[in-house]
Amino acid sequence: MIQIILVLVAAYLLGSIPSGLIIGKVFYKTDIRKHGSGNLGGTNTFRTLGVKAGMTVTLADILKGTLAASLPFLFHVDINPLLAGIFAVLGHTYPVFANFRGGKAVATSGGVLLLYAPTLFVTVVIIFFLSLYITKYVSLSSMIAGLGAILFALVSGFVKEWDIPLIVVVFLLASFVIYRHRANIVRIINKTEPKIKWL
Repeated sequence: MIQIILVLVAAYLLGSIPSGLIIGKVFYKTDIRKHGSGNLGGTNTFRTLGVKAGMTVTLADILKGTLAASLPFLFHVDINPLLAGIFAVLGHTYPVFANFRGGKAVATSGGVLLLYAPTLFVTVVIIFFLSLYITKYVSLSSMIAGLGAILFALVSGFVKEWDIPLIVVVFLLASFVIYRHRANIVRIINKTEPKIKWL
């Protein structure tokens, strides 16, 4: 039981590493929380610091989820890696190292899927970029990708076998992503949500 608790705490702490804050302050002398949306995720990093910084932060946030989900295997703890992944997502969203103001759970959730269901991860990435190409909205594309993940998990159950933990966690993560984007939804409806210009 103690090992399980330690792994979950470690997963939360991994998720809490504020990639955007670190990259911004160390390499750009900028606190991205004081710019743009004030968010610590990759999207605000793209807008505030540019493509190179945004890509670096997004990749780091993905890897946080992947590494956290791998902790049960690395330390031979008998829990579903998705559970550790959930704690990493919570850490990313409410980071103890950044006053509990973090990102919107998209990249770190993807990192969890990358370890547990790589095919689902690739599918979600494709859905995201297709939606981004059509709509130019990062927020909307993130939510559509989440819904796509749910659909993929359900269809896989019909075609292959049911992975109930995956279906439940994907549903929870997608719902959480949509919840975290509730302000973006209002801006999209009001046509005040910023669109990307690089795709």
